[in-house]
Amino acid sequence: MAEARSSAVPPQPDRSGPRPGRRRSRSHLGVHAVLIPASLVMVAPFVWQLITSLKTLSSATRVPPSLLPEGRWENYRQVFQLLPFGDQFLNTTLMAAGRTAGQVLLCPLAAYAFARLRFPGREVLFGLFLSVLMVPPQLFIIPQYQIMASLGWLNTLQALIVPGMFSAFGVFLLRQFFLGLPPELEEAARLDGAGPLRIYWFIMLPLARPGVIALSVLALLWSWNDLFWPLVVNTDPEQMTLSAGLSALQGQFQTDYPVLMAGSLLASLPVIAAFALLQRQFIQGIAHTGVKG
Repeated sequence: MAEARSSAVPPQPDRSGPRPGRRRSRSHLGVHAVLIPASLVMVAPFVWQLITSLKTLSSATRVPPSLLPEGRWENYRQVFQLLPFGDQFLNTTLMAAGRTAGQVLLCPLAAYAFARLRFPGREVLFGLFLSVLMVPPQLFIIPQYQIMASLGWLNTLQALIVPGMFSAFGVFLLRQFFLGLPPELEEAARLDGAGPLRIYWFIMLPLARPGVIALSVLALLWSWNDLFWPLVVNTDPEQMTLSAGLSALQGQFQTDYPVLMAGSLLASLPVIAAFALLQRQFIQGIAHTGVKG
């Protein structure tokens, strides 16, 4: 009887191996071991920028360099003395807001048409859109400048805003997002009598909100950091943007690097704050875009 009872007892699982929770924690440790040094490398330029902005010129150019700030806050005051910082900040804000608003309004419309509507020559036209991404933007500078000059828009906000209100990349990005949405939603709306514009505005566009937010963040960053076009089209210091104005702080024979770093840090704070506020939506929009189609 004892032998029968002992044979009826189910075998106990072998717990000598690592548990799933431990394996998961070890994998997390490996990920953090890679991400923490990478994040330090990414943050290091901003820390160095802050330290340099609080030094004197002799200390900033010393070899070997000093890693300690000297508390020279006068460099930030000199930025406002050397540049019309308020005017340039306003120009940059209006340019970035105008370009971002234009792309958020126009790019989803074109992307929805390429993704959902059927019309002759759609694939050929979309291929032409993608071909724009393969052309260096510097090649468009001369014709764009001639157009601005013929319109009398040199040294104006229109010249800064209008050429950047549409983006072929934004159309491609949102087209991929619209292709990933279920077509059953459109079919149900058509059965209820909704037209293409109504389907786009009330159904598809709200679902594409993460992609639109990702596009808005990218457009804001690109517009805020744009240097070449504002430097070409606006030569009046009061009509320049911050990126073009800060380039004027670089002298031909000598550059006051602490003042330049102070101005660059002040110019970077708004976009850093915008990305910190919208980073969750930005990452979600990029992750959901995919490569379908």
